[in-house]
Amino acid sequence: MAQAIIQPISAIIPTANRARVLHATLVSLSQQNVQPAELIIIDASENNETFTVCQNPVENLATKVVYQKAVKKGAASQRNEGIANAQNAFILLMDDDIILEPFCVERLWNALNADEQIGGVNTMVTNQRYLTPGKLTRMMYQLMSGQKLATYAGKCIGPAWNLLPEDDEQLPYVNRVEWLNTTCTLYKRQALPTPVFSSHFKGYSMMEDLTLSSVVGREWQLFNVRNARIFHDSQPGSHKNNIAVLAKMELVNRAWVMRNILYRNKVSDYFKMFVLESFFIIANLSSWKGLKSLPSVLAGKISGVFTILTAKNSN
Repeated sequence: MAQAIIQPISAIIPTANRARVLHATLVSLSQQNVQPAELIIIDASENNETFTVCQNPVENLATKVVYQKAVKKGAASQRNEGIANAQNAFILLMDDDIILEPFCVERLWNALNADEQIGGVNTMVTNQRYLTPGKLTRMMYQLMSGQKLATYAGKCIGPAWNLLPEDDEQLPYVNRVEWLNTTCTLYKRQALPTPVFSSHFKGYSMMEDLTLSSVVGREWQLFNVRNARIFHDSQPGSHKNNIAVLAKMELVNRAWVMRNILYRNKVSDYFKMFVLESFFIIANLSSWKGLKSLPSVLAGKISGVFTILTAKNSN
């Protein structure tokens, strides 16, 4: 393999107790023809396995690996800790369980630098993408957005319902979107707010990606780079095991983003949020797993409603 080209990018990976998949991510990064100058791994593990992975060189990985023990566990807070020590003008946010396809980083880099108005670009996640909606889902898209469109891919509609980008060969390689995930996304550092992630987000930090990209998108353009591709080998974890906690987090964070980031705070917006959450719950009942989780989901949503009402009344 030819020697990789190093660009002034600081890659940031928060992780906890997932040394095996992290190593696979590092191996895939080592096979890129363009690599970041540094990779900061912020570790909240309860053992030394991740530290060991970081200390053992990966063949062809030209990136400098910096190991950093997390002060506070949580996806958003760990990313903030890593970015605070980043040395470069470009920030690559990465999950610890992704596999990059060839030329991925190079294509992100080229797309981000194609225009000075572009603030952030992300990859196409090959196993998580926009699918042609059925009739009921399309009706929901239209209701939430208030308009009938040929596609809603890459948009953020209604009460913070963020839809994935579309992987269609008829589309250009680079497509304008309204939000970016944090799975594998490259930002210009000057486009990022301070702090990068709000202290509102704890633990799993659901919707922190929507919040960040929505703030950046107020002044900068956002794009999905369809030919910069990754596979997201999403892993189970203790942070995903408590269904009630996740259900509550989704509702509370959605309401917070809707109100404080998207400035959608009318009665009609809250009505749409009620309809959307009901739609999600009903759709989940199509499987036995969804039926089993219903009591926990409802408990989480009810708790979330009380949290939202308390927070709203305290403002």
